Amino acid sequence: MHVLSLNLGRPERSAHTDAEHTGIDKRPVTGPVAVSAPGPKGVGASGLAGDAVCDTRHHGGDDQAVYAYAREDLDRWEGELGRALPSGVFGENLTTSGLDVNGALVGERWRIGRSLLLEVTSPRTPCRTFAGFLGEQRWVKRFTRAGLPGAYLRVIEPGEISAGDPIEIAYRPEHEVSVAFLFRASTGEPELWPRVLAAGRALHPEAYEKALRRAEAGARRESS
Repeated sequence: MHVLSLNLGRPERSAHTDAEHTGIDKRPVTGPVAVSAPGPKGVGASGLAGDAVCDTRHHGGDDQAVYAYAREDLDRWEGELGRALPSGVFGENLTTSGLDVNGALVGERWRIGRSLLLEVTSPRTPCRTFAGFLGEQRWVKRFTRAGLPGAYLRVIEPGEISAGDPIEIAYRPEHEVSVAFLFRASTGEPELWPRVLAAGRALHPEAYEKALRRAEAGARRESS
């Protein structure tokens, strides 16, 4: 398991976002690149030095500091779309090889290189900026239906990384809430939300609050 490609984006104008600029067009760099916690949502942007996150209302911040997508899943999309998809084209910072990103558990920790430690928090939710950038018809629905969202991660221990660095699973929690499981709860199977709560505070805070509300509502229905 390793970082096949390390990708950074620059601010570019886009007609597909009301933020005017987007950093979704990420391109491979060799590194090393410093990675650290960028600050809370709405203030912090990307966790990678030199990487652009323009709409901090919806993207970036400590709980979405790094976005990872598997090269194996990009290859699957290449077959379906009939076009080349270079690493970084989904806006991912890390294009991984040999790692089941969607099967990663919320709270799972990845050691990358010598010092960087990341923790899985949530799946990516597709948006119109992503759809517009990729230029595929009904992309949000197609991406959602495939259930291959990739993973956001927070920075537990900062460090520098480069393309080619090994990825080690340093910790794997004992619950069922994978990235793919949480994506299903978020996009079409709301009955899964009470079970999402098993991931606890490792969840993105917004997901934790939603899971808590759903579990409390379910408990009230059962007691009435």
